[in-house]
Amino acid sequence: MTGIRLTAPAPGWAIDADVVVVGSGVAGLTTALRCAAAGLATVVVTKARLDDGSTRWAQGGIAAALGDGDTPEQHLDDTLVAGAGLCDEAAVRTLVTEGPGAVRRLIETGAHFDTTDTGAIALTREGGHHRRRIAHAGGDATGAEISRALVDAVRSAALHTVENALVLDLLTDADGRAAGVTLHVMGEGQHDGVGAVRAPAVVLATGGMGQVFSATTNPPVSTGDGVALALRAGAEVSDLEFVQFHPTVLFLGAGSEGQQPLVSEAVRGEGAHLVDASGTRFMLGQHELAELAPRDIVAKAITRQMHLLGTEHMYLDARHFGAAMWEERFPTILAACRSHGIDPVTEPIPVAPAAHYASGGVRTDLRGRTTVPGLYACGEVACTGVHGANRLASNSLLEGLVFAERIAADIVADRPHDPPHDRPQPATRTPGRDGDTVPLLTAESRSRIQRIMTRGAGVIRSAAGLAVAAQELEALGRTDAVPGAGEDAAKDAVPGVEAWEATNLLLVSRVLVAAAREREETRGCHWREDRPDRDDAAWRRHLVVRVTPDLRPVVRRTESAAFPPVEPGSPADFAAPTSLRHHPADAPEEQ
Repeated sequence: MTGIRLTAPAPGWAIDADVVVVGSGVAGLTTALRCAAAGLATVVVTKARLDDGSTRWAQGGIAAALGDGDTPEQHLDDTLVAGAGLCDEAAVRTLVTEGPGAVRRLIETGAHFDTTDTGAIALTREGGHHRRRIAHAGGDATGAEISRALVDAVRSAALHTVENALVLDLLTDADGRAAGVTLHVMGEGQHDGVGAVRAPAVVLATGGMGQVFSATTNPPVSTGDGVALALRAGAEVSDLEFVQFHPTVLFLGAGSEGQQPLVSEAVRGEGAHLVDASGTRFMLGQHELAELAPRDIVAKAITRQMHLLGTEHMYLDARHFGAAMWEERFPTILAACRSHGIDPVTEPIPVAPAAHYASGGVRTDLRGRTTVPGLYACGEVACTGVHGANRLASNSLLEGLVFAERIAADIVADRPHDPPHDRPQPATRTPGRDGDTVPLLTAESRSRIQRIMTRGAGVIRSAAGLAVAAQELEALGRTDAVPGAGEDAAKDAVPGVEAWEATNLLLVSRVLVAAAREREETRGCHWREDRPDRDDAAWRRHLVVRVTPDLRPVVRRTESAAFPPVEPGSPADFAAPTSLRHHPADAPEEQ
């Protein structure tokens, strides 16, 4: 435990439960439904509306070996290749073998996937896949359909839900075990202001952290809250340097910020070509799969071509689809493009890479357990070892689904015998009153963090650029922080959603930059222009990070490529102390 909490008022209300799930995407709602079905008192906390999680933005689909001639072993091979040597094979094997059954259970829950004329599930291809194994819904609205089905199931089961609630910190008992969360409910309702959900099992399913960058496909709520909470609680994170930049995001002009429209990989899976302004297909000869190479390879190729030609974007050409195919197969993308004055039926789509997915996150085992007893993580917030250095397209929804079922099974197996209202409440550490609190940042810090991260830790990185980013983040934490730690918090600081989000973004950004500085090679979606080669001898390792009580990242390198075992309450099996690197943030490194 770090003993550090966000500056916030003491909880003014409380709910008692067996399990609290934070997040309402595929990972969170699947976990909640399975726990509730087993008779556990389950509470779902979500930052926006129940149906407004990151899952609904997923266009392409969900990958599983469902088609004729496809096998879990082939799916495993494609995943391992995309992961660039850092996937945990046991985790991947779990994903691909349990995946088909999990998808079928999702269908039983009420999700409707597109089908062929014979009634079979329609399957497409995406980058890195050698087979058609991507199930989709509504053409390019797979996430929206999955979200609809799960939300309907949650409402039918009458689960206790708390919407518009930002999770703040983990409650722990005297032994350091998870005992619930504190949260702030925005607006009026049954609960409002800062409160607590007390439960012996806490599941983080908070989604990603794409808002650390200026341009991202992630919604505005993706501010890394789950990773930040876990770090303050003393949990380990791993592989955070591997941020996937989606190759084909609709280019809205230089300097465009915030959530950007995604042009699904499935468009390339159906035969669209990447071209420059002259119409040249620059992916030919760069990879055997050309436009369907893994995402990191395509994103790098686009970026190189942009630099070579001095342009700000490339083009995705799918005019040969014709109007009927666009309207039937990709209606969402077609509408998004046309809303920005681009008609894919008659002209190529301008595209450029943008931050999309965190391949790393809170370190877990195959049952979703973190290094803090009683705390679980699932979905994009977690690092199970499945994705390695680069996520294979459409494995994210499957990972959330498969590991949610595993987490629920583990919680049910360890279920408390007494109902929540009869259970003696342990003495918990109260955020803002026990230990130190984090000085909050001003709301304006958010855009400053995003610009720092985009310049120094974006698609292309270097030792010099990362050092500057670390220095600027350190300085921002000093100059933008609002005084208010300890007893004077109520007088000096103004805790609120924007300040809490900015403070979370700063912590996550500092840890990401620390890991990126440590990894002196190019691998997967971590591209160091000053270290352009992959170095398996030195760097086929995982980087595991904890933070100190003053929230400084401590980065350690594992002994091997094996994903280290998770032993709740104890540190990972780290390499010798020489692998620990201190990066002073007060001056850039020499080139």
